[in-house]
Amino acid sequence: MFFLIVDRRQISEEKKKKEAMDSEKALELVKHGATLLFLDVPQHTLVGIDTQIFAVGPSFKGIKMIPPGIHFVFYSSSTRDGKEFSPTIGFFVDVGLSQVIVRKWNQQDEWLAKVTEEEEERYSQAVRSLEFDKHLGPYNLSQYGEWKHLSNYITKDVVEKFEPVGGEITVTYESAILKGGPKTAMERALDAQMKKSKFAASSTEQPKGNRFYYTTIPRIIKHKGMSGQELTSMNLDKTQLLESLLSKEYKDSEDLLLGELQFSFVAFLMGQSLESFMQWKSLVTLLLGCIDAPFHTRSQLFTNFMKVIYHQLKYGLQKESNGPEMGIHALLDDSWLASDSFLHLLCKDFFALVEETSVVDGDLLSWIRKFKELLENRLGWEFQKKSATDGIYFEEDDEYAPVVEMLDESHGEYMST
Repeated sequence: MFFLIVDRRQISEEKKKKEAMDSEKALELVKHGATLLFLDVPQHTLVGIDTQIFAVGPSFKGIKMIPPGIHFVFYSSSTRDGKEFSPTIGFFVDVGLSQVIVRKWNQQDEWLAKVTEEEEERYSQAVRSLEFDKHLGPYNLSQYGEWKHLSNYITKDVVEKFEPVGGEITVTYESAILKGGPKTAMERALDAQMKKSKFAASSTEQPKGNRFYYTTIPRIIKHKGMSGQELTSMNLDKTQLLESLLSKEYKDSEDLLLGELQFSFVAFLMGQSLESFMQWKSLVTLLLGCIDAPFHTRSQLFTNFMKVIYHQLKYGLQKESNGPEMGIHALLDDSWLASDSFLHLLCKDFFALVEETSVVDGDLLSWIRKFKELLENRLGWEFQKKSATDGIYFEEDDEYAPVVEMLDESHGEYMST
């Protein structure tokens, strides 16, 4: 029989070393992570960054330990009892190591205003000296991966290209969209919020029309000299429109198109921008409306598109919130997730197209399957037809199964044998 002799002093020393290392790591993050310092924010205000939301308490003065890169900051002021909230105001930031961004609450207009350069420098020095440390909530690094899935194509250039004048994103600037009266549940909820908002009432110099610099996506293609048959064919398969837009609007950058797709989704879901939802819808309609591009000329683009929309809907369809309810998911209109919605109809046609295609890139097919499973499991949508040979899933010896070939990434083109 063997006995294990435990040296309690050794365990105690190792525990102390581990705690010291954890403490050093945390201090390193505090020193080198970026900080958002928000001064004089009233209690019950909801403040968010990326996929995280904080309810402001008496000691809250901002968020620390933020990883460098692109982030989306948003907030919503509250009534004194914390039961009703004004429309969300948000903005993108590109933060560097140890950078401090300072905003001060404007009580009259209920928004976070920038401070003077002199004030920002003074407060930044105080943050770096850890004077505000106990009043700063830590950025939850365990949720950072989720944010990266939603924003990996959003760069500083993407933000500067598409963001509105001044950078502030809020539906209160989009009243023109509701000019004909709110039609959906989401629009009615936002319209009710706008009528109660001090920020909306004080924004006397609201820009007219669209404030974002989004790419214009034509709904119908028209060309002089084309026959009716040619026009019909071009509108049924949006591949030619996609190629034209990539060349003229995106300077042949697929990543820029995907960046706009992610930018508009974040601005819609977290910034509650209706204009951004419409742009996201237009881009999704364009991509899912292509017949030739996914399987021949742009397989890699569509593989990346499937990854993007998969992670967008995976996050957007979460049933449980990670923090205090901000009305974000509550404002998602169920009508566009119903079985007769634009998204369901587009996906149904796209999945049917995959079924009929004899050769499909392997990586693309894998992500299409994941996306289809997500819609079936989260929304209960059904895409399978009655025929046993229909659907995206096939037996290995099924004569109707598509031939799976891999994309030649070095050339960015589909290679057939």
